[in-house]
Amino acid sequence: MIPILSATQMREADALAVQVRGSDALVAAAGTAVALEAQSMLGSCYGSRIAVLVGPGLNGADGRVAAAWLRSRGAKVDVIEVASQPKELRGFALVIDAAFGLGCSRPYVAPSVHGETLVLAVDLPSGVDSDNGELLGSPMPADVTMAVGALKPAHVTGPAATLCGQLRFTGLGIVQHFDDGLIDDGDLATLIQRKVSDHKWTHAIQVLAGSTLMPGAADLVVRGALAAGASMIRLSSRGDVAELVDLPAEVVRSEEATIEKRSRCVVAGPGLGADGVDWLRERLIDVSVPVVLDADGLNRSLIGSKTSNEHRWVLTPHEGEFERLTGEPLPANRLEAVRSLARDTNCVVLLKGATTLIADRDGRVRVVRSGTPTLATAGSGDVLSGVIGATIARGHDPLEAAALAAHLHGRAGAALPVYASASDIPMAIEDIIAAL
Repeated sequence: MIPILSATQMREADALAVQVRGSDALVAAAGTAVALEAQSMLGSCYGSRIAVLVGPGLNGADGRVAAAWLRSRGAKVDVIEVASQPKELRGFALVIDAAFGLGCSRPYVAPSVHGETLVLAVDLPSGVDSDNGELLGSPMPADVTMAVGALKPAHVTGPAATLCGQLRFTGLGIVQHFDDGLIDDGDLATLIQRKVSDHKWTHAIQVLAGSTLMPGAADLVVRGALAAGASMIRLSSRGDVAELVDLPAEVVRSEEATIEKRSRCVVAGPGLGADGVDWLRERLIDVSVPVVLDADGLNRSLIGSKTSNEHRWVLTPHEGEFERLTGEPLPANRLEAVRSLARDTNCVVLLKGATTLIADRDGRVRVVRSGTPTLATAGSGDVLSGVIGATIARGHDPLEAAALAAHLHGRAGAALPVYASASDIPMAIEDIIAAL
């Protein structure tokens, strides 16, 4: 997991690292990492004309180190001080924006860039608020942003996130402790949990999904759950969906209005219909295991009626459902909005999107960026809710389960053809888990 730190947290981590390693060593390492990324962007830096825009702080120092490295490899480098920067930069193959990073606190207007010039931002595009992603003036949009030490909230939320281009990360061993993070492929190594003593009820889940009008939702949930390791699934639906879709043979249909006590998690809501809230409420009374609420289950009256086990519930809204739950438009700072709803509901909240944000009641955040437009298809969220439920049943706490499941879901989407359907996702998930 890649750490995400606020400006204050990053300054504290930097100060500790300077005490141990010294400022010069850290600047040399950061500047070299920036130069290597610049070389990668250009293919070859020999003979390339590069502008390095530098300010008075550590960002500027990183830029100067990068400039010296690139010049030694044959690049033609102009180092431009912010205090005397022109209004526009022309004739450069690459501009390295090392004017202001974390420390920008006043309006800044970046020079304009023309033609096919590439832009590499050091840590952040200059002219953004690191903590909320708001723009301070007119930043220079980057093709690539090299985050140093840790990611910052502005990399994943607010208007600034769209200016960062592709994110790169160089840790440099600066950050030792953190609460918030971006899930990466390495985290999937922790996904599989099993023991010799496992049996069919060890990782069992109950699914409350599907109706005669939307039977496919139940099918997609259970297929997602089976692909992600659910060892037993009991399905309750509003109507006999088995007559309408070909459910997997492993799924047991149940007409009981109670939760099977051996279930480790409940997935509830997909395909029930808006009038299924009372039906669902009856079945969630005094439930003692984690609950994943999705789609038609995302109702404040259900969330407000739960037991002291509420902090183990997971809400999985998309933007429209999020606004329905809060009664307000989703703000630009999605990160704080998710934190706020998690505190308000005492639940884990997973906000779906191109960047998926997950927060728990304590304010801890996980960010997932593996999603692709392939997942923007009907039923994709139903599969995800099943994957989350299975991952919880496999022993992960709800916050980590939601984050790992979302990343796995995104990776599965990336492995599929552009116009794949939701029913293709479970097979791709099985392939990824098999490779693990």
